[in-house]
Amino acid sequence: MKMGPKGLALLKSFEGWRGRAYQDSVGVWTIGYGHTSMAGPPTVKRGMTITKAEGERILKRDLKKYEQTVSDAVRVDLNQEQFDALVSFTYNVGPGNWRKSSVLRMVNAGRFDAVPARLMLWNKAGGKVLRGLTRRRAAEGELFMSGSKESKFAAAEIPDAPIGKSPTQSTTNIAAGLSAVAGVTAAGREIVDNTSTMMEAAPWIVVCIVIAGATWWIWRERNRKSREDGI
Repeated sequence: MKMGPKGLALLKSFEGWRGRAYQDSVGVWTIGYGHTSMAGPPTVKRGMTITKAEGERILKRDLKKYEQTVSDAVRVDLNQEQFDALVSFTYNVGPGNWRKSSVLRMVNAGRFDAVPARLMLWNKAGGKVLRGLTRRRAAEGELFMSGSKESKFAAAEIPDAPIGKSPTQSTTNIAAGLSAVAGVTAAGREIVDNTSTMMEAAPWIVVCIVIAGATWWIWRERNRKSREDGI
């Protein structure tokens, strides 16, 4: 199976094009569409430059490796969108991290609804959450689910343990991403409901507070006046 046009467009948009070698967010020399030496030839060095045509050829060659990596690890049937999302993810975090990720475990368990939340755990580089990675994981999750008309499985998952650096990113667990993507929990819904009820009752609460305050003030003034009159 090969990456389709939707996946390729997503990957290119997030990797971006650079004709001159640069160091990524964790200091890895990178060129073209996110190509690093760990992905295979050519070796990326300081000062290296390539043409757009060379970059396209390198990307095509790199993708074969990542497409095969995904195909070898997945034991269930995937549609094109699911495959594309997983190849984009693997291209970014590297084959080693892909093979030991809970993303792959959820895929092979057929728990497709859990995959977007698991992808969102991989939004750090150098121990810091990156907005670009957060947006990429969200886009990959959306692409993964776009080929499914309805959900098959529920997903309330336990986060991954921290995992080491990838070819282009250093990624670790972020449990908050799970809550953001997996949806509002029962406790969250209860809080929302209670808050809504309080908002509806707010005008009456204010009125009661005003009346109580006025009553206290009148009582205090009467007591003061009584003391002044010697009563």
